[in-house]
Amino acid sequence: MKRSVPLIIGLVLAGLFGLSDVISVPLGDGEHPPFAVALAGGVLGLITVIGVVPAWRGSRAGVVAVIVTRLLSALSAVPAFFAEGVPAPAIAVAATGIVLTLVCVAFLAPALRSHA
Repeated sequence: MKRSVPLIIGLVLAGLFGLSDVISVPLGDGEHPPFAVALAGGVLGLITVIGVVPAWRGSRAGVVAVIVTRLLSALSAVPAFFAEGVPAPAIAVAATGIVLTLVCVAFLAPALRSHA
C-alpha cells in the first residue's frame, strides 16, 4: 500500500482523535459523557492509536482497525443528540467529532482499494 498524502492526513487525524479519546477518560466529570461511554471511547481511542502504527507501515489491517474504531467512536456520540439534559456545548462537540471522523474516514478509505 502506497503512503499517499490523504492517507497520511487521515492517519495523523485519527491518531490525534484517538489520543484525545484516551486523554478525555480521566478528565470527564462522569456525567457528560457518562463514565461508561468515556471509558469505551478511551478503549477505542487506544486501539486507534495502536492501529495507526501498522497502518503507517502499509498494513491494510491497520487501516481497517483505525476506520472501524473511529466509526464506533463517532457512533458512541450519537446518543448525545437524543438524551435529555445534555448541555449544548457537549452536543456541539459531539457533532464536530462526528463530522471530523467522517472526514478522517474519507481520507483513509481510498487506501483500502486494491491496485491491480
